[in-house]
Amino acid sequence: RQQTVVPVARLAGVRREQFLRDIYPQRKPVVLTGMELGTCTTKWTADYLSQAEGPKQVKIHVSTVPQMDFLSKNFVYRTLPFDVFVQRAAEVKHKEYFLSEDEKYYLRSVGEDARKDIADIRKQFPVLAKDVQIPEYFEKEQFFSSVFRISSAGLQLWTHYDVMDNFLIQVTGRKRVVLYSPRDAPYLYLSGTKSEVLDVDNPDFEKYPLFVKAKRYQCFLKAGDVLFIPALWFHNVISEEFGVALNVFWKHLPAESYDKSDTYGNKDPTAASRAIQILDRALKTLEELPEEYRDFYARRMVLRIQEKAYRNDYG
Repeated sequence: RQQTVVPVARLAGVRREQFLRDIYPQRKPVVLTGMELGTCTTKWTADYLSQAEGPKQVKIHVSTVPQMDFLSKNFVYRTLPFDVFVQRAAEVKHKEYFLSEDEKYYLRSVGEDARKDIADIRKQFPVLAKDVQIPEYFEKEQFFSSVFRISSAGLQLWTHYDVMDNFLIQVTGRKRVVLYSPRDAPYLYLSGTKSEVLDVDNPDFEKYPLFVKAKRYQCFLKAGDVLFIPALWFHNVISEEFGVALNVFWKHLPAESYDKSDTYGNKDPTAASRAIQILDRALKTLEELPEEYRDFYARRMVLRIQEKAYRNDYG
């Protein structure tokens, strides 16, 4: 048993007007190549990064296994000076380490106060920010965050979705990205915004039998590639080598649609959160009925949701 695999389209030299007119309305991932990103793609070696931002303290994920799982939390948070972290992330075996000599490192930049401030490379890494030309294919007021990421070779991030559109800019190194459409959410065994299926290459079909129905979109990013990930598209990322990336998130919906306390861009829109709370109350109310009635009315509710809220124009 295996999933259908669809390669993500690669398009060269796409300008802002073409992106907004022809690509953006499709709401599908696409790799944009040949974009002007500044000097970062050539300058950002491990040595340059270390010297540019020096010994400022950064909070990082440390894992003894390549596949990081946010649900079981199979990693620990540690703090290191940025220059030390970069050198460790760039090496395979470590003389100094927290858990094991081949542990993996991952930095996802956060705001000064992660509970209140968004990640913005211009504020957290101002020296490096000067080397980057972010493709502003959106209005200034739509900008939400710019997240600086550094990964050890082999590190794999769990499958999840974000509620905002974003560009994943691969500055150095190579990544493989596997994506799933929002329409395939029923097959992904979700826990909140994350999938329980950790190993997308060798899934346990006994435990996750429906996962085979999810259509797998896939692309390989090299330095200078930019992947457009539309909001709600699930993605699983593996760093094939030590690399640096920058995620730029922007608001696709009106600003008031988003949770104001969301600094990561992954809390459901406020209307969706309210709807889920109402549904939970409705399901609680159904528990007052015997099983036969509960089953009957639950099926009627599902039909009503499909009739009122499902799209029928999915390609």
